Parts: sequence; C-alpha cells; structure tokens
Amino acid sequence: MSVHVYERVLQLLEAEGIKTLFGIPDPSFFNMFIRAEQRGWQVIAPHHEEAGAFMAEGLWRMTGTPGVVVGNQGPGVANLVPAAINAAKENAPVIFIGGQRAQIAAQRVRRGRIQYTHQYRYFEEAVKYVGVIQYPEQTDEIIREAFRQALSGTPGPVYIEIPMNAMQAELGELPPPAAPEQYRLVHQPANQQAIDAAAELIRRAQMPLLLIGQGAFTARAHDALAVLAHNLQSPVIHTYPVSSFLAGVEDRTFPCGFSPAGVEAIVNSDLVIAIGTEIGEPVHHGVAGHWAKGNTGRQWIHVESDPLSIGVNRHIDVPLVGDLRDIVPQLNAALKDTPRQRANAVDRWIEMHAEFKTAQRLAAPSGQDLIHPARLMVEATGAIPKDAVFVRDGGATSIYTWTYSQVSPKDSIWNQNFGHLGTGLPYAIGAQLAVGNDRRVVLISGDSAFLFHTSELETAVRKNLPVICIVASDYAWGVEVRGYRGMVGENSPETEAHWGKQVRLDKVAEGYGAHGEFVEREEDIAPAIARALASGKPAVIQIPIDPVANARDVPGHEEYSTWYNDFFY
Repeated sequence: MSVHVYERVLQLLEAEGIKTLFGIPDPSFFNMFIRAEQRGWQVIAPHHEEAGAFMAEGLWRMTGTPGVVVGNQGPGVANLVPAAINAAKENAPVIFIGGQRAQIAAQRVRRGRIQYTHQYRYFEEAVKYVGVIQYPEQTDEIIREAFRQALSGTPGPVYIEIPMNAMQAELGELPPPAAPEQYRLVHQPANQQAIDAAAELIRRAQMPLLLIGQGAFTARAHDALAVLAHNLQSPVIHTYPVSSFLAGVEDRTFPCGFSPAGVEAIVNSDLVIAIGTEIGEPVHHGVAGHWAKGNTGRQWIHVESDPLSIGVNRHIDVPLVGDLRDIVPQLNAALKDTPRQRANAVDRWIEMHAEFKTAQRLAAPSGQDLIHPARLMVEATGAIPKDAVFVRDGGATSIYTWTYSQVSPKDSIWNQNFGHLGTGLPYAIGAQLAVGNDRRVVLISGDSAFLFHTSELETAVRKNLPVICIVASDYAWGVEVRGYRGMVGENSPETEAHWGKQVRLDKVAEGYGAHGEFVEREEDIAPAIARALASGKPAVIQIPIDPVANARDVPGHEEYSTWYNDFFY
C-alpha cells in the first residue's frame, strides 16, 4: 500500500527506536500527530517549542536515543533555534523537524508571504546537517542522512524541513525502512593494536586515574565503565562537579579541582584514561592548573569518536578512536586477566574526600532568619531518593550543589557546556518520560531559571509526570548580582527584585494542578520533600534563601573562574 510522507517519516524514526514526539500541533503536522498516536507513540505538546526541544534532549540524556521535536512554520521553527544552538554545544543529537509553507512560496517574488522565511538558514551555523525534503522521493535519503550525521563522530543536532506540499504527498508502495546498521555505522570499535597499546600502558601505570565526562553517561555506558573502574581500582575524576556516578565507585569519585582529594589524585597520576570528554576548559585542557603540577610527564589515553579531536587540546599517547560503548568493553576484555590492587594512596584520598564533604556539610550556615543556600543544598539533597535522577538549573544554585550536595546520583543532568538557563524543568520532564514510574526525577533550580518555562508545569500535570522541583528563591539573578556589584557597587536594580514582592511559585504550581510547598525554615525542608514525593504529583517546593549569601558566598568561585581564563594558551 502507498503511504504519505508524514507516515513514512514516522516509520523511519521507528526504525531508529524512536516513539516519542514533542511539538505543538498545527496544520503542518496534524496528520503526523494523529498517526503517531495511532501507532502507539507518546505525543507531548509543550507550551513553547524551545521547552519541547529541551524535553527531547532530556529524553536522549536518559536513553541514548535521539529525541525528536517539531516546530510549525514561521514562529514555531524560530522558537526552536536557541534550543538547536544549545544542543550543538551540548553534543546532543536532537532531531529538529520544521514545517514550512508549500515549496512554491520559496520562489515567489511577491511580497507579504505570511509566516514565510528561509528557515533552514537559521540552523546552518548551529547544527551538523540541514536537509529540506523538496521532493517526496527524497524522504528516506534525507532522514537517513540526518541520523548518519547526528550520530557519527561527535554527536550533534540536525534540522529537517518538510514543506506542506511534500508532507501531504503520497508515496508509492515502499519496502520496510532499513535498519540503522544497513545505512550507517552503528558500531565503531578501536583497532586491536591500539587496544593492546592502551592495555599495556594501564598495566605499567602505578597511579592511573579515569577522567570521565558527561558524554560517557549520555552514551548510557554506566555498567561497562563501572567494570573498567573496578579493574583499575583507580580514582575517578569528574570533569564537572556532581556529574553522574558509577555504581560501586562513588567513594573514590572526585570533582576536578573542587576537592583536595581530587587535586592530589591528579597531581600524583602517571596515566590518565579520558572517556566521554573533550578535555576542555573545566579541566584546563589537561595541561595547566592542577595538571601542571606533580607528575607532569603523565601519559594519556583518550577514547574519542571524532579523529579530528585527537591531540588538539593536548598530546595523546594512545588515541582510541571509536564509540566508547564499543571501546570500553574492549578494554575490559583486555584487562580481565590482570586485575590491579588498589594503591594505599587511593584509600587515603577516599578518607580525605569523606572528611572534606563532612566538613563542608557541617560548615553550611544554620539557624539564620533566611535560609543560607548552602544549608538548603545540604537539607534538600539529603532528603531526595537515592535513586533519583538529579537535574540542576541556574547559576549560583548549580554551583552550590558542587560543594554541598549530599547525593551521588547514577544520573545527573545539567546544561554544563552552554549554561542555558531554563532547561531544568523541560529536562526533568524528558527524563521522567524516560524512566517512567520506576524512579523519581528531582530538579533543584534557582527561581530566575525556573521562571523561564514555568508553564511546562501544566505539561507535567497533563501527562502525569511527578517531577519534584525544589526552587531556591533569592528573587534576583543571583550569580549576576555578584558581578554587577563588583562592577558598579551595591545598587543593582536590573538584577534584583524587591524582596516584598515575592512570586509565590507554590501557588502557581497549585493553579496548574500540581502540589505546592512554601518553606521558610530549614528543618521543614525534608518533611516538605517527603510530602511532595508522597503526593505522586508534579510538585514545586519554594524555599526563600538569603540573597546576599547567594551572590556573595558562591563556593569554589576561584576555581570556576579559571575556566574562562586563557592563561594556558
């Protein structure tokens, strides 16, 4: 039987394991939405296309399968552009699909074309591939090329435009869509010679360490990485503070630069195995900061899918080019017969880090009229479920979690490369769709970041997604206040709201049909979280915090500020 283009697109997406569609219905996509629901898809209509794209990215982060979002011609597509830029910086293979007027509009010389612009040009700078289905017969090849580009080398977003005349066109009888391995590279192991060289370096090393970036976790390679960490018996260094943790090695996982134990582990290392990381500015490209101390002759193994990335930021002794999901099992197989003994220094660093975390927890100011943000983090993260998906948003709020978080989450989601505020609630919704009812998703956000997409609380209520949102409210652009005051003095009217005009986000949540809590005492934080979890509903727990401390006392600011320093070039 013949099929329409909109249904063929769904078939091609299903071949890639996709059955969730984000987007706001419009005539361009009415038939696609209806057929998707008939085929058993989850169809999620957000209140803003940008938020829908962040939801798609959140789903990808928890599944390893690209998320798909559509935008309707004109303003709908325009709303997707910031999210596409963000996805590019986050190396997220989000599939953006844009509707467009019939292709005849592209060549008209008459003025006044409603909602028509050259949309694809918006995306050309940001995404890895732009394809316009001008002719229905191109549908398969353009969709396949989009996936080929999105998932080859460094992952990234792509944009596909489908004009109305092509979307509604009827194709002839077609064969079933090809499986991914029939048209693109699915597995990419490293060559055996490189694996053997890496294994030999590891065997000879006295003090190896694993440097793990967020890419290792978005690849959903937790289990294989945990086996490697067990084989190495080494410290694990997070490229960003409070990333996802590997099961069984939580006690010897340290943030780069934000823990004395992590610094000592770096300084004393003689071999670094870098996986899922660009070796970027937060780790000083592996050549400066802490890496310029101690054993500066340490050797490096880098697992990287893009061969053009090898050796750019620093010299790599053994590059392992390929997909980490293939390469890490290769390393595990090569090392399985040569188990390592844990060095005494690692046990000392474990104890040192535990003492550091205890000292930080005890140092969090307590008993103040306004809750100190450090105390909020201690109380809140100590009360969330141990298996929760931990989502963060905001400037100062996210930075406070680096020092004071009491959880070691298997999955932690943060907009770490681009720093786009407002991703938290949409990420949380996408993550909750991924885990279903098996786990809870908990967001900790600043109020300014949370207000970007508060309307998506209604989406969570409508779809019965019980995300918990803990909102630290200083009624200001917290971390920006610090910079503003440092530049022009105490008066910063554009970054701070009037304290007497607080927005009651808990009441906003209740208006959407969610659970709301307003907490003004630190001892009430944990009980409020327990009630929110028990409600089984989306929830907002609003906690007013000390705005002066939120701007002035941001922990680790000295280390964080070095990320923007060009001192090592």
